[in-house]
Amino acid sequence: MVRAPLGGRRVRGFVVELAQRDSTKLRDIAQVSGRSPVLTPGLVEALRWAANHYVAPLGPMLARAAPPNVPPAPPKEHTPPTDRLEHPLSDIVTAAASGRRHRPVVVLDHPPTGLIDLARDCLGAGVSLLSIVPTALEVETLAAAFEAGGVGTSVVLPDMADKDVTGVWRRMRHLTSVTVGTPRLAAWPVHAPAVAVAVEESRRSMKDRQTPTMAVRELLLARSKREPLLTVFAGPTPSAELMGVGPDVRRLGSGRLWPLVEVVDRRDDPPGGRLLGETARQAIRAVAPSGSVFVYAHRRGYSAASRCVRCRALRVCASCGSRPDPGDNCARCGAAIGSCVSCGHDRFEPLGAGVGRLVDEIGRLVDKQMVGPMEARRAVRVGTERDLPRLSGCDLAVWVDADGLVRGTNYRAAEEALRIGARLAGIVSDRGRLLVQTSDPSHHAIVALRRADPAGFHEIEIEQRRAFGYPPAGELMVIEVRNLDDVEVAGSELTAIDGRATVLGPAESPRGVRWLVQAPDLDTFKLAFRPVVDRWRNSGATVRIDADPIEL
Repeated sequence: MVRAPLGGRRVRGFVVELAQRDSTKLRDIAQVSGRSPVLTPGLVEALRWAANHYVAPLGPMLARAAPPNVPPAPPKEHTPPTDRLEHPLSDIVTAAASGRRHRPVVVLDHPPTGLIDLARDCLGAGVSLLSIVPTALEVETLAAAFEAGGVGTSVVLPDMADKDVTGVWRRMRHLTSVTVGTPRLAAWPVHAPAVAVAVEESRRSMKDRQTPTMAVRELLLARSKREPLLTVFAGPTPSAELMGVGPDVRRLGSGRLWPLVEVVDRRDDPPGGRLLGETARQAIRAVAPSGSVFVYAHRRGYSAASRCVRCRALRVCASCGSRPDPGDNCARCGAAIGSCVSCGHDRFEPLGAGVGRLVDEIGRLVDKQMVGPMEARRAVRVGTERDLPRLSGCDLAVWVDADGLVRGTNYRAAEEALRIGARLAGIVSDRGRLLVQTSDPSHHAIVALRRADPAGFHEIEIEQRRAFGYPPAGELMVIEVRNLDDVEVAGSELTAIDGRATVLGPAESPRGVRWLVQAPDLDTFKLAFRPVVDRWRNSGATVRIDADPIEL
């Protein structure tokens, strides 16, 4: 890491290569920062790959791997290895310690159950462990579990001071250690040999929203091919993209992956506009006086599913089968949204709603003082996905509108529904239950949720995506541009880049105009697209590129 003069300032830079070239037009480096290299050759190569994959400059990628402050000299302290353990993942630690390659491992489990033994064994074998979880609350929870299991742990939280972050970075870079943090750790160097664990890699918070839109899963997979780093992905519902790479799938324990799920068929409910069917209403009345209840509402951004008031069939687009959003045309395929596809009737009623409306309806079932949003700490709490990390041991959980997510307009909607359903099931106690209201009980996401069987889900899901060229069978990239001089010319530039790629758009979006680019492999397109992006940005346009998009 160095300082170099640029425009009257000294800016941070990274020396990644030494070469004999004409240096007459180059300025001298002002100083070297720190007493040792901050990056390893393998990590630099992985970050080069990420820069190409996400069509981003290499500099910002390298900066993600560096500490916020100049690190002091490498520490001299050493943690001697302890006794090894026998556990279901001990062969992974043995492979890491010996420098052997191993394909990615998927651990179907509710963390941190199987991770404590893994962490203790890593320290015993002289192997570093890097644990990445989606949120700060989950960092603290997993670190506490490690400490309770006798594992000394370093943590990195979003609000930590730069000095403290640099201290953890320094220890992680130079010593065998166990470190827990949020997705920023995916780009950090780690003392080799090492094992990296990503918990619930399919969560939205495991991927950056802003350019470069880097995903923890993709970066760790790239690093494992270039560094002495073995990857483990823990959680009950791995993504289809992860399953598409052919991982080594392990089950920890012989029981169900999540507690029992009761599917309530909403087609049996009479019309009338109630958000909660009779089964759910009776369950809440029975549990609320002495137990705890959590009622799940879709977070902002998801519209409620609706059904026909005559035949009670779920309202779907006749062309692609997705749940219609408000408006006259389908948000997924653009087809006109008309009458009920089953009976032709044109009146529909919503099956879900926001937190406030659910609180009001439940307040008419039980004492109003017993019901409230998450922050109210009542016996019956209504909340969204962001509240799930703070919940455990509920006697009853109710998913009001599973169809609103299962039939979402995104190609990943079914996977998202299964993931959320598994998280909801995971918050109930051993004697509790999850009620899932749906008008589509035969959908493969609902069937997999009831059976606690993600393998059966992925068989169907990956086959359906293959038919449309969606990941993992193909690649997608979203390009969003604001303040572009000539949209028509820009579209022509995109379509001229690579004849094998399909370019759809432009379409209006809240952030300007957008294009969707699709192909079995977009590497050639991305390479040729780089100078186009530079030209657009130099003209004053704002460009956002989303490779591996979660939402289209």
